[in-house]
Amino acid sequence: LRMALKLWVSILMVCGKFALIMTIDGISSFYHCLLAKKVFWLLCFIAGMAESLGPSKEWKINVPSKISVLQNSCVVIPCSFVYPKTRKILPTWKGYWKRGGTVVASNFPNLKPTHEFNHRSRITGTLQSGNCTWQLNRVRETDTGPFYFKIEIPEHKSFTFSKNTVTLNVFRVPEPPIMSVAVQDQVTATCKVTHVCPASPPKFVWSHTGKLKTKSKKQNKGLWSTTSTLTFTPQETDFNKPINCTVLFKVNKSTKGSVLLIK
Repeated sequence: LRMALKLWVSILMVCGKFALIMTIDGISSFYHCLLAKKVFWLLCFIAGMAESLGPSKEWKINVPSKISVLQNSCVVIPCSFVYPKTRKILPTWKGYWKRGGTVVASNFPNLKPTHEFNHRSRITGTLQSGNCTWQLNRVRETDTGPFYFKIEIPEHKSFTFSKNTVTLNVFRVPEPPIMSVAVQDQVTATCKVTHVCPASPPKFVWSHTGKLKTKSKKQNKGLWSTTSTLTFTPQETDFNKPINCTVLFKVNKSTKGSVLLIK
């Protein structure tokens, strides 16, 4: 009886261990399954990101739809594009800015723009880098557009961005500058204007002497801001009097602003 009992206990112990192993293996298999699923979806996510960040499969362009520009000044129209990638070597890139069916700018020396735009219009961007930026000088009232960009890659493809047009709002009188003044131990006055001609920023003339500093900053949609800062130590006679700032553009046009100096 004692031997039979020992044998029975031994059998129960072996069965228990086997059941425990099976249970652990089952849990392990369950978690392995979950882990495999997580890895699968992670790989899918990475693949999707790689697809979205990878080479473009379509034509896209980024240009402002409308830009305001001072008559006789210049305007730089920022432009960038992407194209369907290829493994081919692409030695030739031809870019055109057009108005209707007329070429107004090109990077190809053998193709001159129409007489109306000749010698005052050029593509400044590097097309191979996806930069189609265009500069137009001595802007006329008739230079309103709409304009659009066309790219030709003879060894690959061509595309016309006719739906992504740029319109110029040409105005005659520049707006007055934005001015501010702060008084502490020294007076700090600022005079700020926005423009679209970074190649020829405006100049500033102040009614008061002092230390001058001018800085230009790129904003968005083709806009630039240029700010002149005047710093000086005030005298008692300076207070309750205006500080004038005159902005001179390189097109024989100017605008003026004023701010009152209060103690």
